[in-house]
Amino acid sequence: MGAVSAAATEQPPILHLSSVVGSPLRDASGERLGKVEDLIVRLGGAGYPPITGFLVNVAGKTSFLGADRVSEIATDGVVMRKAKLDLRPFERRAEEVLLKRDLLDRQLINVEGARLVRANEIELALVAGSWRVVGVDTGPRGGLRRLLPKGLGAHIATGEFLDWAGVEPFVGHVPTVRLRVPHPKLAKLHPAQIADLVEAASRREGEEIIQAVGEDDRELEADVFEELDDQHQREFLEDRPDAQVAAILARMAPDDAADIVGELDEDRREPVLALLPVGHRIKVRALLGYDPAEAGGLMSPDFILLRGSTSAGDALNAVRRSQIAPELLTAVFVGPPDASLEGSVPVTALLRAEPGQRLETIVKHEVPCLSPDASFEEVARLMADYNLTSIPVADEDGRMLGVVTVDDVLEAMLPRGWRRRFGLLGED
Repeated sequence: MGAVSAAATEQPPILHLSSVVGSPLRDASGERLGKVEDLIVRLGGAGYPPITGFLVNVAGKTSFLGADRVSEIATDGVVMRKAKLDLRPFERRAEEVLLKRDLLDRQLINVEGARLVRANEIELALVAGSWRVVGVDTGPRGGLRRLLPKGLGAHIATGEFLDWAGVEPFVGHVPTVRLRVPHPKLAKLHPAQIADLVEAASRREGEEIIQAVGEDDRELEADVFEELDDQHQREFLEDRPDAQVAAILARMAPDDAADIVGELDEDRREPVLALLPVGHRIKVRALLGYDPAEAGGLMSPDFILLRGSTSAGDALNAVRRSQIAPELLTAVFVGPPDASLEGSVPVTALLRAEPGQRLETIVKHEVPCLSPDASFEEVARLMADYNLTSIPVADEDGRMLGVVTVDDVLEAMLPRGWRRRFGLLGED
């Protein structure tokens, strides 16, 4: 099979799968031998998937025909080089799928649009000397073409064409193929976009994405779980053993992990918590003691607290070394660890300060501080009034407990299912 040429300047003519399936199988002299039942392609490689063979019916028996034995593919049939068939039962090889049986009329991931679409037609083309899948038609024309007689349907032009380079099929129902994430196509999606796809997909398809994420990138799996809504988090965790659930929670931010633990059945919470690393477990347990609708339930226990005598240069080094998520590091907080919080210094102020300048000379004392039982409305009001992207939470003695960030506030403000974007669901 030839390689796909990226330098090709002319668009090859498109051949619809529906015009090939059901067409005659002929020998080199044009004599009809049987008919074509399906086309076999190999996934997993770079470029457009090549056609590796055909399922053909000859004298009532289904046989395999290798692509190397075919001289021509056209709307009026498939032509063999030699009239010799391999009559052994077809067995799938690794990464092979049947276009009609496995992909046609099924949902695919439109990676460019981060949404699900339906393959109403599959488009083929001769590229660099080999026939390959080059795209799918997701519009109504693809479905209409298959309903009409071949002579009429072949004249219906491709409607909503998606280049195969921008789609990813679901293959969980195919025993020899596995959806891989991060795939070169899917790796560029944000975890929230992958979570959107999981929520829009069927339970089986969503599970396929989640399993593939976990097999290839444990950190990404945790990030996706953080972005799922409560219902889907419960669905995808309820059938997993405690050890797997704990492994996912251990990679999540403590506040997000606490939210998920709170959604588990009560009899599972302690066994799962017991499997978490000690430091993570302590943080999650502490957060579970707060009302999720108040500042304590919204906060993250991850922050940087430094003494006022610390230099700006040392503070920046602390930021660089920290494993805390970037959205939590918009500021460093100032004060003794066992005394009242004095204020905060934005990271931008650290960058502008002289490396030797002490934090106590640039600290913002006027930044408000919340109590753990502050209502959500109070959190939102203070962040809006002071134009803050994060706000500290402290106990009754002023010792810092955590930080609430603007994304936590926005998520709490928006209605359930807010990430289910219009048009994400596939066309039925």
